Amino acid sequence: MHEARTSSKRSASRRSLVTTVLGLSATALLSVAGPARAAAPMDPLPADIPDYRAALDLVRSADVHNTVCRFLSVPVPQGDGVGTPQPIPDKADPCEGMPAFTVNDPLALNEITPGFVAGTSLPIPTEAVKLSYLVSALNAPVNGRNATVMLAPTQGGGWHLAAVREGDSDATFAGRATAGTLVFAEPQIRGWYQLKLTTVEPLNDQARQGLDGQSAVSLSDYQKLVKARYADKLPGSEYDTAGMSSGYGIVKNTEDASSSTPALVGGSSAAVALAGGAIALRRRRNTNG
Repeated sequence: MHEARTSSKRSASRRSLVTTVLGLSATALLSVAGPARAAAPMDPLPADIPDYRAALDLVRSADVHNTVCRFLSVPVPQGDGVGTPQPIPDKADPCEGMPAFTVNDPLALNEITPGFVAGTSLPIPTEAVKLSYLVSALNAPVNGRNATVMLAPTQGGGWHLAAVREGDSDATFAGRATAGTLVFAEPQIRGWYQLKLTTVEPLNDQARQGLDGQSAVSLSDYQKLVKARYADKLPGSEYDTAGMSSGYGIVKNTEDASSSTPALVGGSSAAVALAGGAIALRRRRNTNG
């Protein structure tokens, strides 16, 4: 009887161990597949965004706040082309006369990887998509305008301010990631997609066009589509050297711009890009849809 009871206890213990291991495995899988979002109150920092505390400190800093104010202090240049640079007013207090605002916590902006586009990487989430930027929209419009702060990873760790953009579409789409799904961009067409396991679904009109009107495709089929579109647009190609491979049109050449006199350059949908110590505004495609 003693042996029977002992055997029964051992079997129950094994079942409990197996259940625990399966539960932990499922949790780990969701953690890997899930989006880079704010965690529960007991653990407020997303585990899958490196140096997230540094990113939080940056978007809450006076420097970033003042840069946003400078961006919002100049009307968005109109027209489809690049116009004459407009100097940004050099005020002691860039936010003087503006309504109070804050910058929201950063969200992950994921993009398709060069290897996935080239077809050299497997059509699996960890090789198809990578974290490229962090984006933070304002908590509320300022004088009828919204803006998005973009952070780029710094070599050796941490983050730096890369741009301030008109509108909040990047952060809006990035915020649509849910537990067990991943949101990513195809920047060349400003397409936004949601990845559910290995199924790709469009989130805006550009993405629907990118899937040839289909409501969903497998990750493998999506890889075939982007490979056909961008096989000649990878790093080192003419498309890349023209500055368009990122899809954002961030200013690359600011040799003629003074680092002490930031300027805005035309476009009805625009972004302040920080390059070479100067700020310039460039037109970008609309992402609404």
